[in-house]
Amino acid sequence: MSNRMICLVADSLGIGALPDAADFGDLGADTLGHTARFVGGIRLPNLEKLGLGHLGDFQGIKKLNAPIGVVARLGEKSPAKDTMTGHWEMAGVITQEPFPIFPKGFPPELIQSFISRSQVPGILGNLPASGTTIIDELGEEHLRTLKPIVYTSGDSVFQIAAHEKVFGLKRLYEICEMARELTLPYQIARVIARPFVGESVGSFKRTENRRDYSMSPPPNALDDLKAHGVDVYSVGKIEDIFAHRGVCFSNHTGNNLSSLRATEAFIDQAKDRPSFIFVNLVDFDMLYGHRRDPKGYATALEGLDAFLPRLIQKLGVGDGLMLTADHGCDPTYRGTDHTREYVPMVGYFPGLSGQVLADRSSFADIGKTVLDWFKTPSQIQIGSPLVCVPKR
Repeated sequence: MSNRMICLVADSLGIGALPDAADFGDLGADTLGHTARFVGGIRLPNLEKLGLGHLGDFQGIKKLNAPIGVVARLGEKSPAKDTMTGHWEMAGVITQEPFPIFPKGFPPELIQSFISRSQVPGILGNLPASGTTIIDELGEEHLRTLKPIVYTSGDSVFQIAAHEKVFGLKRLYEICEMARELTLPYQIARVIARPFVGESVGSFKRTENRRDYSMSPPPNALDDLKAHGVDVYSVGKIEDIFAHRGVCFSNHTGNNLSSLRATEAFIDQAKDRPSFIFVNLVDFDMLYGHRRDPKGYATALEGLDAFLPRLIQKLGVGDGLMLTADHGCDPTYRGTDHTREYVPMVGYFPGLSGQVLADRSSFADIGKTVLDWFKTPSQIQIGSPLVCVPKR
């Protein structure tokens, strides 16, 4: 009998502002609702059958009377709205204090230490910025001087952009590793390598060779699963978010389609062993949420929906699939930052009947469900399972 669990994280797919959204400047945000309204209605027939329409008022998505899936809205207990905190909470880690942000840029002593350690001729930027905007503004100067572009955002991130060919991808990764060590005393959540290509303003384009260098997480569900014989598969940037801990196999894909295809291949590979496949679908956030492109966001959602049957048809009794998110990034909202929202949990569990659950208070219910699914002992004590584990 199969014994696999898949968790697809549609990065940034919020479904409505959390009660404390005003504290984060996000009152009224609704990534899916506003995206659907902007495009005049969105059609997600497969997610509709699973019960997505029960989680909000999304134009074009029906609320079916008898969904075949298990659905719920998940609130975030950690006081944040960033990628790392969201994923860590799914794995049972509540971040008590938000990671620091740097709205005025990074301290001079940190920048000087970075320049000295990495032996670059200086840096450009050192301010909060949109990643696409800043490479247009500073890309040509970067090519002339070979000074890397350093910037941040509304998240706790130290981002380094450099030309993939002229500066060199290997060199960019090397200085990001140095920056990761130097930023630890500042508790900066992630250092992110942001390679780009192009020759001049208007032609610069970020590539899919991004890498995230995260702080090492506290003990979490991935550690427990791996320690107790469950194979943990990472797709996309999951391995980076967890600092390469608790992962047995990985495919560091670059976009949604390659990630879904890698998931499909891992499902086949995992047919003979207990396996958890943890997937990040980055395009929603990186290409459409931050760039405030609701049309692109809607098209990407329709692409995910169309691919879902290829995954679902591989599942049997003893398997499960959950679709969720790590935060919101409403492409119709002001600014370019993440938004503090509920996220969906849309699950399919062959052999279990459909159900619409009440709102849940933490993303940790995802991790608790996975741990219970594999009957894995754990020191993680938070979260409640979303479904009862079927008898095997």
